[in-house]
Amino acid sequence: MAREALAAASDRQAPGADASRSPELLKKFYRDMLLIRRFEEKAGQLYGMGLIGGFCHLYIGQEAVVVGMQAALRPDDQVITTYRDHGHMLACGMDPGGVMAELTGRYTGYSHGKGGSMHMFSREKNFYGGHGIVGANVPIGTGLAFANVYRKTDAVCLTYFGDGAANQGQVYESYNMAELWKLPVIYIVENNQYAMGTSVKRSSAETEFHKRGVGFNIPGAAVDGMDVEAVYKAGRDAVAWARAGKGPFILEMKTYRFRGHSMSDPAKYRTREEVQEIREKRDPIDTFGQRLIQNGIMRDEDVKTIDKDVRAIVNRASEFATDSPEPAPEELCTDILK
Repeated sequence: MAREALAAASDRQAPGADASRSPELLKKFYRDMLLIRRFEEKAGQLYGMGLIGGFCHLYIGQEAVVVGMQAALRPDDQVITTYRDHGHMLACGMDPGGVMAELTGRYTGYSHGKGGSMHMFSREKNFYGGHGIVGANVPIGTGLAFANVYRKTDAVCLTYFGDGAANQGQVYESYNMAELWKLPVIYIVENNQYAMGTSVKRSSAETEFHKRGVGFNIPGAAVDGMDVEAVYKAGRDAVAWARAGKGPFILEMKTYRFRGHSMSDPAKYRTREEVQEIREKRDPIDTFGQRLIQNGIMRDEDVKTIDKDVRAIVNRASEFATDSPEPAPEELCTDILK
């Protein structure tokens, strides 16, 4: 059964526009992606000004993945991801001001300024991080799915990781346990084609990451991660599979990051021409916006209005963060295990 599902799912390709979806939802997709883009651009500016310390990994170019997947969830479903996590936080509904405050190390941030870019959480939004160690979140996400079964709920856990983390041994231990116990977890491989500075062609013997579950009888599908509608459809199918008690599912999102691995990465391992071509032809926000205009769902004036509103939200978040106090010295002794 699982092998048949794998074969069918792996052949599934990205769909075009689905007329059954409401214009309101499609416009929300566009707005949510644009919010992440403008937020990340502002974060990059603040980093350059020295207001964000440590590592900072931007999500620019990959916005369609998390926006499409989040739309397929219920409020009680969980999300866990790696260090490229700001977009996931915003898609989960976390407050942009609180996220930006954490990035700038302020007490009003989600981890009171002690977690920074890679380590913030929200139990209210069922967002479990933000994890700095490559692949470390995968067994935790599997554990969250186990907790759902233990508590006899039908909630599903989305567990995101990158193409580099896909080669970590703990990922395969998690696959084995998840399929053995039919855990409701969706493993989402955000394949942006470069593990830090190394192309997947140089680092991975099997570059089709959705096929990595074959040895565990876990079905998988490759998805155009630059198309939010394709992501949404694949996400609905995978979530329905897991929620029905059929076990885990692997979604490989074929995407691309427009910036370096982190703010300190000059990204000299790829050509300007390569990045520029994808920006011009496959930008998930621009291409989707043009699709909505061509289909009469939005006008040029709507695009400008949405951008203006989103920029205002991001500017308020930035002002809130920079006006907030830093943690008091006694905060060093809080939120730790003794």
